[in-house]
Amino acid sequence: MPLTDREMTVLAEIKDWEKKLLDYEPNDLQLTYEKYLESGFSMLPEEARSQFFAVVDNWLFHLNAMIQGAQFQLDAKERILAAARVFDSGVGRIEDMKHLEIDQLNYIAQQQIARHRLYSFAQGGMAGTGGALLLGADLPAMAVINLRAVQLLAMTYGYEVNTPFEMMTSLKVFHTATLPPRLQGESWNQLLEDLKGERDRYFYEGNDQLTDPSWLEMPMRQVFKGAFITLFRKRMVQGIPLVSMAIGAGANYQLTRRVTDFSHNYYRLRYLMDREER
Repeated sequence: MPLTDREMTVLAEIKDWEKKLLDYEPNDLQLTYEKYLESGFSMLPEEARSQFFAVVDNWLFHLNAMIQGAQFQLDAKERILAAARVFDSGVGRIEDMKHLEIDQLNYIAQQQIARHRLYSFAQGGMAGTGGALLLGADLPAMAVINLRAVQLLAMTYGYEVNTPFEMMTSLKVFHTATLPPRLQGESWNQLLEDLKGERDRYFYEGNDQLTDPSWLEMPMRQVFKGAFITLFRKRMVQGIPLVSMAIGAGANYQLTRRVTDFSHNYYRLRYLMDREER
């Protein structure tokens, strides 16, 4: 069916965002950093590198599956459906979300986005206190928060994440959102390429490899963040390490902001593409 005027306006907003993504030009500092990171990692034996990325991919896959089946995620799913019934009492399952208008879905999505950005901000602040336990748990906690946000945004726009295709797609979206901006354009195009063909997809038939040397910048930034927190944790203001807490909270907030913005645009675009094909 043809898109409404409002849907065309939203599609134009997404296309503007996409153009900025594809036209992004890295500076010399970013290129130099990438060069040294890749050269340092290439010093490891090929077998060790392959095994490392296989372990990380496996960890992300199982973490994504655990979040999907967790009670807190099932409760969040019911809250999404309950919010949708405010606009349409006939919504009974996630697929019915596609019957809502784009602004109604955007309203529900913005609630999820704001909530998870707050979670990241709070997690970063706690890690910023410099405690070894909290600092060590920061990277797994951020993975959980951001993977959960991607899943909930997918469900908001009517995509149930319990099929092989949608599970892998949510992981691919998370992976692309956490790549350096200069590499996101190519991965974005690959995500759109995966959508070609049948609309009702069940099995994922694309490349199921997630992590590679280019993705290492995200965990490395987390390591640098931890180093800065450790460096500034003794700078107290009335007995509180405000500087290190601000570093942790700000870095985590920005990461989740990137992930939720990217995921939101991806699933909004899919929703509009599916509307056109009906």
